Amino acid sequence: EIHIKEPIEKEVNPHLLPGELLLCEASTVYKYMQEDGSNRGTYGKLVCTNFKISFLDDDSASDDNEPEFKNKIVGENDITLQCVDQIYGVYDEKKKLLTGQLRKYPERLIIYCKDLRVFNFCLRYTKEEEVKRIVSGIVHHSQTPKLLKRLFLFSYASAAPNNTDGRNQTVMFDTLEDWRDELERTKGNVKYKAVTTNEGYRVSEKLPLYFVVPICISEESILKYEGRGIPIWCWSCHNGAALLKMSAFPKEQDDSTSQMQKAFLDGIYKTISKPPYELLKMDDLSSSLPSLQDIQTAYTRFKQLFLIDNSTDFWATDVKWFSLLESTNWLEIIRRVLKKAIEVAECLERQHTNVLLIEESATDLCCVISSLVQVMMDSYSRTKSGFQSLIQKEWVIGGHGFLERCNHLRKSEKEEAPVFLLLLNCVWQLVQQYPPAFEFTETYLTVLSDSLYVPVFSTFFFNSQHQRDTSASGESLKTQSGPFRFLTVWDWSVQFDSKAQAFLNNPFYAEKPKPDKNQRKTTRFKHQRQLSLPLTQPKPSTKRGFFREETDHLIKNILGKRIGKFINSSDEPPNSFREFYESWHSKPVDYHGLLLPRIDGPEIKVWAQRYLRWIPEAQLHGGGTIAITAKILDLMEEVQSLQVKMDEEHSQAVSGDVHSVTTPRNSARLSSLFPFALLQRQSVKPALPTSTWKDLEDEDDLVKRDDEFVDLSGDMS
Repeated sequence: EIHIKEPIEKEVNPHLLPGELLLCEASTVYKYMQEDGSNRGTYGKLVCTNFKISFLDDDSASDDNEPEFKNKIVGENDITLQCVDQIYGVYDEKKKLLTGQLRKYPERLIIYCKDLRVFNFCLRYTKEEEVKRIVSGIVHHSQTPKLLKRLFLFSYASAAPNNTDGRNQTVMFDTLEDWRDELERTKGNVKYKAVTTNEGYRVSEKLPLYFVVPICISEESILKYEGRGIPIWCWSCHNGAALLKMSAFPKEQDDSTSQMQKAFLDGIYKTISKPPYELLKMDDLSSSLPSLQDIQTAYTRFKQLFLIDNSTDFWATDVKWFSLLESTNWLEIIRRVLKKAIEVAECLERQHTNVLLIEESATDLCCVISSLVQVMMDSYSRTKSGFQSLIQKEWVIGGHGFLERCNHLRKSEKEEAPVFLLLLNCVWQLVQQYPPAFEFTETYLTVLSDSLYVPVFSTFFFNSQHQRDTSASGESLKTQSGPFRFLTVWDWSVQFDSKAQAFLNNPFYAEKPKPDKNQRKTTRFKHQRQLSLPLTQPKPSTKRGFFREETDHLIKNILGKRIGKFINSSDEPPNSFREFYESWHSKPVDYHGLLLPRIDGPEIKVWAQRYLRWIPEAQLHGGGTIAITAKILDLMEEVQSLQVKMDEEHSQAVSGDVHSVTTPRNSARLSSLFPFALLQRQSVKPALPTSTWKDLEDEDDLVKRDDEFVDLSGDMS
């Protein structure tokens, strides 16, 4: 039985951006609502443009249902072509991956997205000609290799009026002055200098126009091997120790070349190991961290846990949640990366040693570790503008290959690896462990991860500053439409209005660097669904949660068995590291000082907002950290209004000085995955043929238990 809305009477046309062209469309397409196992859904029009795939139904035309957190560029039913992960066709109830030319056209289309949305379209009621056009159009424009100049980025840049607010505080690091200011800010200008050797890209097209090296390094040395073997400065610690990175020489070389390169490196090391420079510790990340291939394999397995298109699949995987989560190895990779960052921080902070990170290109894991170390050690990098400047410095100007690693041009899956996502996952661990230390929220990180796939901004769509510069001038594209004015993702007003942007800012950010001596470690927010792998027996809860029944026996089975590797692993930190780690964690947290993440087994969690936001079954209506936040914001607003009244009473009203805090209204109806989750979506748990659910009582009791768990009227402490 199919529950349907009647086909739409009025014509609904897609909202097109400047430079966006409608390529193909199909009417009477039926979009399943996917979350409840029934065939409920809505009729509409499916369109494909040179920017996105979009589903338009009669709700698309009305503004009555405007969400509080709305993206102005990519709507709820829009998928940018770069955000499409895989497309499956359903033929006689069998799923088949769609690529290239199609001989037969499917009756159903399933689109899996890189932001983990799943769209399910039924084409049974669509005209055959339209089915052919829309399916082949979508597959062609989203799955086949394309040239850089065919990216929507260029169409938009040449057609859009350049009237955005350029006054954001992000340092772009595209001028010599920016680098000199950063040297001065970190007091690194005594031993390091910004160089202009690469002007005109005469050293290398992979290196930025300007960068920083030790003062003792000569211009001849930089030119000799196209910048390889040269220690490039990333950041200086308050004690003078510096974090450096270096692009290694290729391993397979003939003997004479290899000897020359070795002699060159020895000379460089001797020069930067003697006073005034600190002792130097070298760390070859290609041998001490997982390979890019391992990272890609782990993430591919991990994301499958969340690309769920029906309730039955969700509840089936839920029973095996721990073993499935562990088998992906994704959380273990995050743990290893965080551990490496702590090791580097220890060398800089406690041992006063310079650390030189070495990698073949110094543009992948070097970017991850150097960024993490700066977030942990430099409170400026925990502000919004500071974090954005850090991404510009280490990733955008630093030459991370976004086109290959995100596979934006669909050239080769062999080069694909979620390196930038790995950084955001690691930063999220710190954000959720120490919320007051960050000026931005997890929503900011989630939106930033989504922006990876929006080719309206140039930030994540080039491999190097050289490629960006030549593309902007139109030189490399042999086009008459240059020069282009590309947008930067850091101008959030392009995607969100001011009300929505409020969700990116943390109202609990501890601005004053005065740590409260009485305050112990920060409050740990509890998750209903276990989002980390257990290590020790958790304290018994006084309240019974939704997943309590199933996790109890799973924890008992797992303890001391598979998860034992977190305690007795072969890569356990040496004593000095462990001493540094435990010594720091035994003291009160200074939110403006060094921050060390907790990395033992269960402390590494799944980034719930990003990975579970489209799965209604994983939401807690009226619960989660957002409900607590909403309550506190309500109190802050109340205190502010009382303050205003008191000021008025004393005839000291100050106009314009009271900053109102945007509060999500009606907090009782919020979901734990707000602002992404849709409140109206409901899901019914199907009966599962497993013993796990036999003990659960009827639905009424289940609802009572849920309400009991998320009741916030009690003690907030």
